[in-house]
Amino acid sequence: MKKLLLFAAVSVLALSSCKKDKDEKKAEKVFKSEVKTFQHGKAWTWYEEDDNRNPVRLAIAIDDAAMNSLDRGGDQHGPGHHHENSISIAFHPKAAAGTPFTHALLDWMPDGHEPFFGEPHFDFHFYMTSEAERKAIPTFDQAPAKFLNYPGEDYRAPNYIAVPGGVPQMGVHWVDVTDPALNGGLFTETFIYGSYDGKVTFYEPMITEDFIKNNPTFERAIPQPTKYQISGWHPTKMRIEKKNGVTSFILEGFQKRQAS
Repeated sequence: MKKLLLFAAVSVLALSSCKKDKDEKKAEKVFKSEVKTFQHGKAWTWYEEDDNRNPVRLAIAIDDAAMNSLDRGGDQHGPGHHHENSISIAFHPKAAAGTPFTHALLDWMPDGHEPFFGEPHFDFHFYMTSEAERKAIPTFDQAPAKFLNYPGEDYRAPNYIAVPGGVPQMGVHWVDVTDPALNGGLFTETFIYGSYDGKVTFYEPMITEDFIKNNPTFERAIPQPTKYQISGWHPTKMRIEKKNGVTSFILEGFQKRQAS
């Protein structure tokens, strides 16, 4: 009888251990980057993969403390009220291995910016180059030939045109000519591509503060080119997700592409 009880106890422990291992393995599908201070809160990135270790979602996350303490710009903030409006965050190594993306550049623009986007908004840059390569991009006047070396037409989504000039430590921004903001309408959200020296270098959802507040479950398709410069998994959708005091800006719908 004692042997039977001992066997039963060992079996229960073994089953419990197996279940725990399976649960831990199942839970280990979301990988978080380092957490950085942003405004009066925090921001980070996260990456989710499926059972086959293929990418599901890649995101920039901002907590409510940061979203509720955004600089207002202009002269409205006095001493002690100005926060960091631009931060770079590396993606988890799993994300860099599973997708073309290496790091994020998160920008809060309290006064908007030229040429069409004057509303307070966020720029969510998902970079496909290293941070060192991005930071080495000079001003347009220092390297006009590299800024004007555009990727071939097949590597650019339809209806996209280059904004004249370029931005140091970023590159050339490509905008959708059908976007309402370029046609006398209101800027709410848009999707931008970036390039430098012949390469597509970043994807950029650009979204106003008001639109985020009013559309916590927004999703949209990402315009796709006909060819890709980098083999691997590329996103086809973008989503906003607000959950547990965190707003995430997500690239998803990953599909495997072959460079050509």
